[in-house]
Amino acid sequence: MTTIEPARSTHHYDGELVVFLIGMTINRPWRPDLWLPTLVAMPRMLRELSEDPDSGLLGYRLTFEGRGPTVIQYWNSVDKLYAYASDSQAKHRPAWAAFNRRARKAPGAVGVWHETYPVDRAESIYVGTPAMGLARATTRVPVARKFSAARDRLLRSGTHED
Repeated sequence: MTTIEPARSTHHYDGELVVFLIGMTINRPWRPDLWLPTLVAMPRMLRELSEDPDSGLLGYRLTFEGRGPTVIQYWNSVDKLYAYASDSQAKHRPAWAAFNRRARKAPGAVGVWHETYPVDRAESIYVGTPAMGLARATTRVPVARKFSAARDRLLRSGTHED
């Protein structure tokens, strides 16, 4: 059972922070042979990253929207994100090559997309929730009285509670 924290909390994290969104669109749902391989490739990559403490992946969350899944990832470095994407020994490169081969055979059947956001400051609040988002990817801490307003949490220098 996931622990629900009733008190107000926020996240604590010092260092580079990158939010990376990656997803797929299932454009031909009646053709799982075309999109299922792309769908099952992501859990393998996430497992590989999660098992390597030096990968740079801080945490992730899977969501479903529109025509397919989206993975929200938190990274500690843009360089580590790009290094993983280009590492010929990691699971991403073969999965990406296989996707491109399938996409050439059935254009438009499945789409992939990503967005990368380097973040210089981040604000968060969690009340009555289990650890999630940044608090799960980093460290969850109580909200100090002087940071009770969202603006105050966002404007403070760094993300550590004083």
